[in-house]
Amino acid sequence: MKKLVSAVTASSFLLLAACSSDDTANSSKETKEKLVVSTWGFNEDFFRNEIYAPFEKENNVEIVLDTGNNADRLNKVRQGNSDVDVIFLSDYYAQQGIEDNLFETIDRSKLSNLDNIYEAAKAPLGEEYGPAYTIAQFGIAYNPDEVANPITSWKDLWSEDLKGKITIPSITSTTGPMIVDTASLVSGEETFNENKAFEQLKALMPSVVKEYGQTSEFVNMFAQGEIAAGPIMEMYFADLQEAVPNAEFVTPAEGGYAVMNTMNVVKDTDQKELSEKFINYILGKEAQEKSAKNKVDSPVNTQVELTEEEAEGLTYGEDVIASLHTLDMKFINDNLKSWIDRWNRELVQ
Repeated sequence: MKKLVSAVTASSFLLLAACSSDDTANSSKETKEKLVVSTWGFNEDFFRNEIYAPFEKENNVEIVLDTGNNADRLNKVRQGNSDVDVIFLSDYYAQQGIEDNLFETIDRSKLSNLDNIYEAAKAPLGEEYGPAYTIAQFGIAYNPDEVANPITSWKDLWSEDLKGKITIPSITSTTGPMIVDTASLVSGEETFNENKAFEQLKALMPSVVKEYGQTSEFVNMFAQGEIAAGPIMEMYFADLQEAVPNAEFVTPAEGGYAVMNTMNVVKDTDQKELSEKFINYILGKEAQEKSAKNKVDSPVNTQVELTEEEAEGLTYGEDVIASLHTLDMKFINDNLKSWIDRWNRELVQ
């Protein structure tokens, strides 16, 4: 009988131990916080495995992604149709979010890595809002086999050599307003002049095969020989080179334009502190270096050191960043509607 009692007791102990273990595991799952991050869908596997996973492990948090393009994701937040904590947006769209009062102000004392990023990236839309975690360059790509002379300047887009051979971004795209500013620059104006810009754009339109709204349209036209050149962000140049190996990317003599992707904390989140911790992590050397060496994003952290080969195709280095034009996004958003109306009236055939 003693043996039976001992066996029962042992079984009970094992059962209780198993239950206790299950309860602990379940408790761990239940206490794991969630951080909802709104971002683009590209390179998702890379970000999940190389960037997000270490943060999740270190902070006992689960990162949930809400992916899509800038406009759609911003609209979801605007309409209250999401539970997003942190949102990644280009500066052009982030400014709209700021004006719509969609973001929390940032506690910069929590962002220790700000000390190690380029000055231009620290507060592109004001001290109260999020930093840029990457800066892309907007310049010119062209096929040297299809043009008589090398392209070195924004003015070259207006040359006879490129009549009927170029594409430009749509005015409603992220880089569309940069073309308006470029046209003013080419006109010889030292400060932005809208009338001069539209005069120059009108002169440019006979050279334009088609306006592109998505980079894939540029790549397709370039690959099929429908165009020989056009303004594009350097981060997409690898796609062009894959289609046309001889393709070249140029920073125009007057300077390229900075396209900044920002991070902001969404209004009324219950994860503000964790969100700021995540933003600071993304600015850190480790995350920035991984993204750069995998050719995903150009680094803004000045501690990231790349070889010439590693830096190829990236917007990298103090001198390069300092040479880029930056636009006043508040001014852009204040004037964009009238520019779109004028573009459609005066330029669309």
